[in-house]
Amino acid sequence: MNLYIDPGTGSMLFAVMIGLVGFVTYFARVVWIKIKYVVSRGKVDKVSLAKIPLLIYAESKTYWNVFMPICRELDNRGYDFEYWTASQDDPAFSHSEFSHMKVRFIGEGNKAFSKLNLVQANVILSTTPGLNVYQWKRSQAADYYVHIMHSANEVAAYRMFGLDFYDAVLVSGQYNMDDIRVLEKKRNLPPKDLKVVGMPYMDELKARIDNSERPKHDRTCVLLAPSWGPNSLFNKFGSKILDELVKCDVDIIVRPHPQTLKSETEMITPLMEKYPDSDRLRWDRSSSNFESLHEADIMISDFSGVIFDFALAFDKPIIYSNTDFKTDCFDLHWLDKTPWTLEALPKMGLEVTDENISNLGDLIKRCLNDESFKKGRDAAGKETWECRGEGAKLIADYVVEKSKALSSAKKRK
Repeated sequence: MNLYIDPGTGSMLFAVMIGLVGFVTYFARVVWIKIKYVVSRGKVDKVSLAKIPLLIYAESKTYWNVFMPICRELDNRGYDFEYWTASQDDPAFSHSEFSHMKVRFIGEGNKAFSKLNLVQANVILSTTPGLNVYQWKRSQAADYYVHIMHSANEVAAYRMFGLDFYDAVLVSGQYNMDDIRVLEKKRNLPPKDLKVVGMPYMDELKARIDNSERPKHDRTCVLLAPSWGPNSLFNKFGSKILDELVKCDVDIIVRPHPQTLKSETEMITPLMEKYPDSDRLRWDRSSSNFESLHEADIMISDFSGVIFDFALAFDKPIIYSNTDFKTDCFDLHWLDKTPWTLEALPKMGLEVTDENISNLGDLIKRCLNDESFKKGRDAAGKETWECRGEGAKLIADYVVEKSKALSSAKKRK
């Protein structure tokens, strides 16, 4: 007879197991320290009480672009910290010039969580939501959890309760702070420490743009950059979006989401066969999207986060698809207002629909020539990308000061 355990029950059992292990480990550590205290007549070895002053946790190598400016800032200050990653090929491993950063691969999935759930640290910095909701639990030997954003939109777009158990959230703009305060009030949560710090990875991206020569081309260059899943551009329109694009006098770059190439081969393979690489169309499968973003004059996408990188950092027009976004399982569901993203997009570009897709060429021309969309991009940037050029410094200031304050408080006890 085979015993079946559903994923939800498995997750719960894992959480219970880690909780018990964490309690036993923490209790044993406290008892051991007390024994040493008595034996040494109060002279406890400092090493036994040592914690990692600052730990950065990256759930994937894709977040190195978010953390890299912060790591560089910390390293330039000569501040020692640890970088734990769930990707064995994380780019952090190649940055040996960061002499104050200790990089460690902690495994994937539950193996990573089993280490995180028992970690000893003053401050933990991460982009990962769902702390204390899913498998990742607060360690009894960790003092302070800080969340930072990894895209230029809204923190309320996380799944429900995504940030409830963090101690602090460092956000990109004031509207995110306002949303968190509403959620705290509705859920009777203690107020978190909130601070507007901007977007370090956007600062880095803008600096790279300013120092790079843009490729030249004779025709308008259109970047088609869909996300993946049932509501993506390709799943919504099929080949029609490409059918209409090739009718226009434009160069086309198609950059599917990496997950599409892995999980949606039955959908994407026929499209790639119907429209192979040519002198006017190319498929971009490279690991970096910078070259395609830099070359394109306009982007067509859905609700992928890259649409804000393109519109705000590159300052270029967009065409977007309404993917019938439902807020049911997200924190947005608790807010009695239209999501910021849904308000911002119509001011920044035009929506492509079943009714107007046959006029795609006209939509492209209008977005390129209508100055009101430039004003919309500027307005959105002011709201969701504050403290420009200062993000890494402000985040480093915050985590270093918090870690020092926690260490000082322990010494006084």
